[in-house]
Amino acid sequence: MEATSYTLRNQIQAHTHWVNDILLIQNNSALVSASSDVSVKVWRPLAQERQIPTTIGLHNDYVKCLASPGSQSDWVASGGLDHKIRIWDLYGAGEKLCIEGGDDESNAKGSVYTLSACGSMMASGGPESIVRLWDPRTGKRITKLVGHTDNIRDILINHDGDTVMSASSDQTVKVWSVTAGRCMYTLNMHNDSVWSLYSDHPKLAVLYSGDRSGLVVKTDLRASAEWDEGLSLSVAQEQGGVNKVIATGSDIWTATSSSSINRWRDIPPDGEVQLPEHSPQHHRWSTSSRCRVPPPTSPTAVSGITKPRIPLNCVLRIPNASPIPGQWQRDLESGPTFSSVNWRRMSEAVAEQEFGPVLPFQDLPAETIEGQQGLIKHVMLNDKRRVLTLDTAGEVLLWDLLQCVPIKSFGKRHLDEVVPEVNTNESVGNWCSVDTRTGRLACILDENYCFDAEMYADELYLENASDFRDDQRINLGKWILRYLFAHLVEEEIARDEVYRRQLQSKHTRKPQRAPAPGSIQLPNAQLAPWHALQVDDDSLITPRPTNGNAAPAVTPGLAIAIATPHPGSAVNGGSTSSNSNSTEQGSNLEKTSSNHSQSRTPSDKPKDYFSANPNVSTDQREEDSAESNAQSPVDGDKEEKPKEGTTLFGKRFRMNFPKKLVRTSVDVKPAAVDEKAEDSDKSEEKEEQIIEDNFYGIIQKMRYEYEEQLQDASSQALPSRIYPSSRNETPLIEPPPHTTIIIQEDRPDSGGVTDIYRGTVSSVGQDADQIERSGPMWLGDLLLRNQTPLKEISKVSFVLIPYQDLLPSIASADGNSRLNANRMLRAKKICAYVTERIEPQPERPDPHALKPEDYLELYCQDKLVSPNTTLATLRAYIWKTGGDVLLYYKSNGRKLELERRMTGLTLQEPAINEGVPF
Repeated sequence: MEATSYTLRNQIQAHTHWVNDILLIQNNSALVSASSDVSVKVWRPLAQERQIPTTIGLHNDYVKCLASPGSQSDWVASGGLDHKIRIWDLYGAGEKLCIEGGDDESNAKGSVYTLSACGSMMASGGPESIVRLWDPRTGKRITKLVGHTDNIRDILINHDGDTVMSASSDQTVKVWSVTAGRCMYTLNMHNDSVWSLYSDHPKLAVLYSGDRSGLVVKTDLRASAEWDEGLSLSVAQEQGGVNKVIATGSDIWTATSSSSINRWRDIPPDGEVQLPEHSPQHHRWSTSSRCRVPPPTSPTAVSGITKPRIPLNCVLRIPNASPIPGQWQRDLESGPTFSSVNWRRMSEAVAEQEFGPVLPFQDLPAETIEGQQGLIKHVMLNDKRRVLTLDTAGEVLLWDLLQCVPIKSFGKRHLDEVVPEVNTNESVGNWCSVDTRTGRLACILDENYCFDAEMYADELYLENASDFRDDQRINLGKWILRYLFAHLVEEEIARDEVYRRQLQSKHTRKPQRAPAPGSIQLPNAQLAPWHALQVDDDSLITPRPTNGNAAPAVTPGLAIAIATPHPGSAVNGGSTSSNSNSTEQGSNLEKTSSNHSQSRTPSDKPKDYFSANPNVSTDQREEDSAESNAQSPVDGDKEEKPKEGTTLFGKRFRMNFPKKLVRTSVDVKPAAVDEKAEDSDKSEEKEEQIIEDNFYGIIQKMRYEYEEQLQDASSQALPSRIYPSSRNETPLIEPPPHTTIIIQEDRPDSGGVTDIYRGTVSSVGQDADQIERSGPMWLGDLLLRNQTPLKEISKVSFVLIPYQDLLPSIASADGNSRLNANRMLRAKKICAYVTERIEPQPERPDPHALKPEDYLELYCQDKLVSPNTTLATLRAYIWKTGGDVLLYYKSNGRKLELERRMTGLTLQEPAINEGVPF
C-alpha cells in the first residue's frame, strides 16, 4: 500500500509551556488544548478570519487532560495537578462547574491525570490508583472503582455508559462494570506501564493500547464470548513511550515524546495467524473467524484474494490464565476446530517449545510527519547576551539574544564540550531569563531586573563606533525593548501627531471670552474696599504646574538611563564637569571612611573626575551615606531609609501626578513634594482618578499635559511629548519580523502567569490598541518617554594601595584608601583616578600624551588586570572571595617623568592628598 502524503496546513504556538492534551470538538472544527502554563485554550483554525487561540479557563497548576461527551457538546472538562476538574463553556461563558478530584484536598495524590466523558457520566483517574465516576451536571460523585496498584493513565467509557476501561502504570488494563461497581476482567497483554487507550467501537470491542516501552497493541474482542478470550496482536514498536494512539480507517497514528508523528498500517480483520513451519498441517488461524482453521488446500488465497499472514510471534496473551503461544499447535492438532473451551484448556498445558520475543507486525511506519527539532537544553554564557542550545537532533547552536537569531552552529556535539570554547570571563547583571520548555528559545524580561545589565559600546562591535563617546555603556534590556516595539513607537508617534493637531484646532475654534474690565465702579457704601483684596498673581489663586519645557535643564538627560545614575548627562551634553570628555558616568569613586573628607563642605569640594554632576547636593548625601555604611552597619541602615523613601516617592510620583513631565530621580527635594501636594486642586484629583495603570496611562498623562499647555498659551504650537531613545543611546538592531512577543501577567490565584497579549515584531504596530490596554505602564514610560524605573546602584568596595610603596599613596590624611564605585567601572578608570592624585594635572592637556592605563598597571591576587576589566568581573573571576577587593598599582616604566619621581628627583608632595574629598 502506497503511503498517502500529508502536508502541514496551519500551525500556531499558543502556549508558553508543554501542551499535555488536545481534543477535537464541534464536528472537528475547533480544537481545545491543555497546557502546563495552567491555561485551557480553544483554537478555530477553519474560521474565515484568522483568530488567535482564546483562553477559556485557568487552573491553579498544570493542566493534564481534557474530555468532552461528544462532538456537539457545548462544554469541555479539564483536570490538572491542582486536584480540580473544571467544566468550561465553549462559547466564552467561563467556568460552569468545579469538582474536587479527590476525597481530600490535602491529599498529595489527588491530581487528575486522565478524564473521559460519555453522556451523563464522567470518569477521572490519577496517582491515587482509583477510578472515580462523576455526574457532570451536578458535580456529585457516582461511585469509585478500586483495584489498580499504580497511576491511572487513561480511561474509556462505552457508548451505553455501563462499562469503563482503565489503563494503569501497573501494566494492566482493567474492565469495570458500572452496575456492579467492580472489576470484571484484567487484561495483561503489556509488560510495561500502559499509557494510552483508544477505541471507536460502541462496546469497546476493538481496543488499541500503547505502553512506555513503545509497544502498540490491537486487541479484538468481537468474536469472543468473554473479554479474556480476545485476540491481542503486537502492531508496531515505537522508539519511545506512546503518549497517544488513535486509529482511523486502516491507519494507526502514534505520538511519542519525539516531535514527529508516525502512521502505521492497521492489521486487517481477515488476517491469518501463521503457525510454526514445523507443524505437520501448517495450520493458520483467521482473526475474523477464529473458531475454525482454514483447510490446508488453500493456504494463502480464498476466491483469488490473498490474506495477510500474521506471524505467531505477534500474538500476545491477554489474561493471567492465557496460554503460551507455543501450546497452540498442540491443541490445534487435536482437531479442526478451535473453540473457547480449547483456549482455556491451553493454560493447563506445559510448554515444550520456546519461542523468541514478541515481534511487531511491522517494523517501520508507513509514513512519518516530521516535526521541528525542538530545543531541549540551554546554557546562558557569562556575557548574558549569548546562549548555547541543544536540540532533539543533537545539534548545538549559538544564539544572540539581542539579534534574536542563531549566529553559529557547532554541529552534533556535546553541549558541555562547546561551552568552554565560547564562554568568556566577564560578569554582567542578570537582565533576562531563558527558557526552552516549548522547544523554542524564549527570553523573559521583568521590570524588576531587565534594566540591570549594561555593556560598553566598544565591546559590542557596533557600526559607526566613532559616534559613541569614550566608555559609553548601553543598557541591554532597554536596547532590545526599544526595537522589539519599534513599530508600536512609530504608530504612537503618528497617533500623537493627529491628536495634537485635532486638539489645537479645537482650542483655536473655541470662542474666547472678552477681557475682564480693568476696574469696577461700585456704589458708595460703607464696605471694605474690594481692591484691597485683589490679587495680582493668578498663580496664587489657581496654581498651575510648569509645562515641563525647562525640566531637562535642571537634570539634563536624567530620564534616559535611570537604571544607571547620571549616564544621560554626557549623552545630551549636559554635564558641567570640566573633565566631561572622559567622564565615567555613574561610576563615582567614593572613599567610605575619611575624617578629612567629612570636614569639607560641598562649596569647597573640587570637581571629581568620575562625577557627572558634582554640584548636586543629592550626590553629596549619597556619598555621606556610603561613608556611614563603611563605618557602621547600623548607621548605614539608618542612612538607607531616606534613599528607600526617595525611590518609593518616585514611584508614587509617576502614578499620582500625571502633569509632571520629567522624572527628576533622587534630585527632587521633599519640599517640592509638599508644594506640589498643596497646589493640587479638585480638577487634578479628578484627572488622577481616570489614569489607567497600563500602557495607555502614559498616553493619558501626555494628553493632560497638552491640555494644560493650551490653557496657558493656546496660540503656541504643541511639541510632542513622545521622545524615544536616540540611536546614540540604543543603536539600531532589527529583530526578525516573525519574532513572537508575549505580554504576561502574574496571577497568584491561578498558580502562575497568564498571557494577555501575543503578537510579533511586525504586528505590534497594528495591535497598538490591544497593547495600550494590556501593556504595563513601565513599558509605556520606557518606549514613549525614555524613562526606566529607579533602582539602587550596585557598587563594589575596593582598597587601592601602591605596589611596594614605589608610587605615592592615594590615601587620605588618616590613611584611608578604601573606595566604592559602580560595579561596571573599568580598571583603566581606576588608573586615571590614581594619576590625578599622584601627578600634577597640566593646565592644557596634551592630546598625544600617554593615557594612564598605558603607563600604570593594576594587580589583583598577583595577576595583571586588563584595562577593560570591570570591577564586577574582577571580583567574580580574579578576587574570588568576600570582603573588599585589594588592588595594587605600579608603573610599567613607559613614562619617564613618573619614573624620575619614583626615584625621588622631583616628587611633589601636594599631589598625594589633593583630590576629591570623600
